[in-house]
Amino acid sequence: MADEVSNLGLGSRRNEDIALDMMKFIALTTGFGKTGSPGAGFQGSTVSKAEEYAHLLLELYGRCLHAVSGKK
Repeated sequence: MADEVSNLGLGSRRNEDIALDMMKFIALTTGFGKTGSPGAGFQGSTVSKAEEYAHLLLELYGRCLHAVSGKK
């Protein structure tokens, strides 16, 4: 494994790493998935909201990976 890392050039990055950085940038700069501040009291749908947000992030990552790969 150390040989694999040393064989990579300093400018070499995998498409997956680039897509992940792209997803993070888009999510942070656009407020992706934010629905507002949580209210006080019981929040009964926290799990479904978290699962929905995770699903949206995975979908965004797939779109970023698709864009980085250059596939149409």
